[in-house]
Amino acid sequence: MLYDQIATNKRRTGYVMFGFGVLTLAIGAALGYLFWNSWVSGTVIAAVVAVVYMLIMISQSTNVVMSMNHAREIKDVSQAPQLWHLIEDMALVAQVPMPRVFIIDDPSPNAFATGNDPKHAAVAVTTGIMERLNREELEGVIGHEMSHVRNYDIRLQTIALALSAAIGLLVNFASNWFWWGGATRRRDDRDDSAGNIIGLVISIFLIILAPLAASIAQMALSRNREYLADTSSVELTRNPQGLINALRKIDDSQPMKAADPNSAALYISDPFKHKQKFADLFATHPPIADRIARLEKM
Repeated sequence: MLYDQIATNKRRTGYVMFGFGVLTLAIGAALGYLFWNSWVSGTVIAAVVAVVYMLIMISQSTNVVMSMNHAREIKDVSQAPQLWHLIEDMALVAQVPMPRVFIIDDPSPNAFATGNDPKHAAVAVTTGIMERLNREELEGVIGHEMSHVRNYDIRLQTIALALSAAIGLLVNFASNWFWWGGATRRRDDRDDSAGNIIGLVISIFLIILAPLAASIAQMALSRNREYLADTSSVELTRNPQGLINALRKIDDSQPMKAADPNSAALYISDPFKHKQKFADLFATHPPIADRIARLEKM
């Protein structure tokens, strides 16, 4: 059951990332068709923009994310002995290097991992999670975060953020072009044939719906990786009950005050505790009840 879930979640992640990449190139193609009458030119531009954004995000992800969430680094075991030793133990079990350790001064229990790869990873926890969880529960949470590191989820989320930013840039370019009165093409390049009109309509719809599609893809990726990290945590700790109890305490808490909205998908649970109707459709995390139900079957 455990290894079947891991394999299934990895396959689904591959599908989502492939779809994300195709979406980015499709937006570029639509942009090229609208403004330069060339699918190829737009696709190449989109690919270049996406690669540049990914390189920037990958090279600076840890420091940027930690700064946005007001996290302070713990550089010595004496500053937080239990947390340090738990992370050290879980890193050893997961067979990854010891990550950098950060603490966020916030009473709400939560945690996340970030970085480019296991050699440049970092784990952050809130003061609330250190105060409310016992050692067994905290071990389950740290196992979850170290699973993100071991499974390269931290890099996938960084790439997803970069692709979302690239799509946002392309869409903003199109919006500004229209706003300032830019023609879709030079008048002498226009073709009033049915095929051309259909192509223009499809391109416009792609650009309009791109931000929503990018958000849904990013959310799908995040939800899938949370399920995988839950099952992988059990693989590391051999104790599903610790993570189950931890998730219950995390769910029964107030929203965070210091969390950055752009980093919400990184946390083990939604830091803002969105409870609106239909919220699950656009949630960055699967429902806690569903995650607990899966863990209880192991």
